Amino acid sequence: MTHSLPLLPYCPSGLADRLLSGGPRILLCGETGIGKSTLTAALARIMTTQDLTCFGIAADPGSPGFGLPGTVSLGQWREPGWQTLAFEALCTLDAGRFRLPLITAVSRLIRQAPAGLLLIDTPGVVRGIAGSELLTGLATLLDIDTVLMLARQSKPVPLQNELLALPARVLAVHSHPEARRPGKKARARKRTERWRAYLEATHEATLDLSGIRLTGAPPPIDVPDAWPGRQCAVIDAGRTMAIGEIISLQDRRLSVRLPEESVTTDALLLRDARTEKNGLLGSAEPFASNALQYLPPTDALPYPTATYSGGPRPVAKLIGAYAVLVNGVFDDPLLHLRLRQQQRSLLFDLGDFGRLPARIAHQVSDVFISHAHIDHIGGFLWLLRSRVGDFAACRLFGPPGLSGHVQGLISGFLWDRIGDTGPRFEIAEVHGDRLRRTRIQAGGGREDLPEIRAADGLLLDDPQFSVRTITLDHGTPVQAYAFESKARLNVDQTKLAALGLSAGPWLNRLKQRLAEGDQEALIELPDKTRRRAAELGAQLVTVTPGEKLVYATDLANTAANRSALTALAQKADFLFCEAAFLEADSEQSRRTGHLTARACGEIATAADVRQLVPFHFSRRYETNPEAVYLEITAVCSRVVVPPKDSLQNRRKPA
Repeated sequence: MTHSLPLLPYCPSGLADRLLSGGPRILLCGETGIGKSTLTAALARIMTTQDLTCFGIAADPGSPGFGLPGTVSLGQWREPGWQTLAFEALCTLDAGRFRLPLITAVSRLIRQAPAGLLLIDTPGVVRGIAGSELLTGLATLLDIDTVLMLARQSKPVPLQNELLALPARVLAVHSHPEARRPGKKARARKRTERWRAYLEATHEATLDLSGIRLTGAPPPIDVPDAWPGRQCAVIDAGRTMAIGEIISLQDRRLSVRLPEESVTTDALLLRDARTEKNGLLGSAEPFASNALQYLPPTDALPYPTATYSGGPRPVAKLIGAYAVLVNGVFDDPLLHLRLRQQQRSLLFDLGDFGRLPARIAHQVSDVFISHAHIDHIGGFLWLLRSRVGDFAACRLFGPPGLSGHVQGLISGFLWDRIGDTGPRFEIAEVHGDRLRRTRIQAGGGREDLPEIRAADGLLLDDPQFSVRTITLDHGTPVQAYAFESKARLNVDQTKLAALGLSAGPWLNRLKQRLAEGDQEALIELPDKTRRRAAELGAQLVTVTPGEKLVYATDLANTAANRSALTALAQKADFLFCEAAFLEADSEQSRRTGHLTARACGEIATAADVRQLVPFHFSRRYETNPEAVYLEITAVCSRVVVPPKDSLQNRRKPA
């Protein structure tokens, strides 16, 4: 049976009497513009006239009743208003997106508050998961005695079910008759004026990021344009010491406006609060890069119908290659890494194969299987059928038991008519630092191959790239993989001509010796003279660094998994990582051995990856993928959020 909360009239003096009959901690809630800050001030004024000491916390970083935007502040009421005593920086204006840091910051301020009445003015987030979690978290974790929810007479009381479930007294109150929701521009101008006034008393300081730990959701260091205008806070032992604004970033040296007494720090907090080019303090757009797009690649077939979608389909561009999540972020995992100049493909997992043409199967040289659940290996049947003919053996890498799974899939068919054209596979199972290998041919036999050592997880060391692996836990062993292209050596033809040298096989020998690190090798030139490789390299050769792509899916959110994956993905250019569940469904995440979106973002931030590509979302979010991206961006600025039309082009529920 659903109960409704009766609305009390808006009468601050009457409310003050009712509130004083309960405990000292009072939480004021309601939508934006409903008058929470006005009522909080009115109650504080009334209570202090009764010889009571009244403290308040302005917990709305976007429109604080007092204190600075981008913070939560503790104050004491002293006529004619609030006097700020302490603050904790959030460096964001978005309380819904960063609700967990907000709750933590408020709890820190409460521990600093002297004894007395405490009024907490909360953000105007009263809808959906964010509103529910924020209300429940603040009320229960802060031991609130009374929750006062402001509501409009024309609308239902927000979050009624959550309110009725709280272990606190709940009062629903009419909004002030003149309360109006302010426009976005008006709010932006108001908070900007307050922020500009604060910055007038700061000075310019320089910080060397080499010795500073960045926390929150900082933008990538290699994208300096993403830094100017951002709020930043000096942190010591988890507490805010000062807050300021970044001027510029150049060569890992940060110019920032800070109070004079806080020019040194070992930790700096950044999120998305930023003064934009129009001069207004707002929220920065999520980081984006031209290297990652959400476009269908030429090698993938279109979706079967206009209303079907596996969700956004990321395409990562590497030098001489691209990588695409063929089935989007919702459907079976299948990452196709295309080495364009070699006409060669690598596959990471073998989910639904319906969108890859057979010609790709002909060019697959290596497949890296995370584990043998059907959504990760079911596409082997496509590979098996497409490779009947005179093809070289395809190598498969994966966890223990993989050869048995492959053998079982092959043995399920009759191969009496293919002769010696049966598809051939070499399977390598990862057993610690050893690879147990087997050769299997459809319609032929099975042969055990000699074990080989996989030092530091090295599976392949190709002239153009290498692939390493680590073993993670999903209730069963799961492999994560790191693809690393090797540095490319290019001869500057202009400099070659300037030295009066002609091209020839000697240039390949030069590049080979340099790639091997043999700087002292003597290279014979076309005129039969010899010169050291190091000397020629300095004059003729430019080096393009290699790139690193990491693929990880289906891993439990454990400290051991986090540590191992963070090490593998350190400084990766691209991290393709699962983000199966929202934090609200963390119990499902724990039970099934998957990462939450938040854990995915935290791992990417800890690994300092250049770009995070989350995928393998639970189907329960199919109509709202935005929620997954928002939860990740709360802890990681390196995730590239798809354009809105890509998010909206999804399968509609039946």
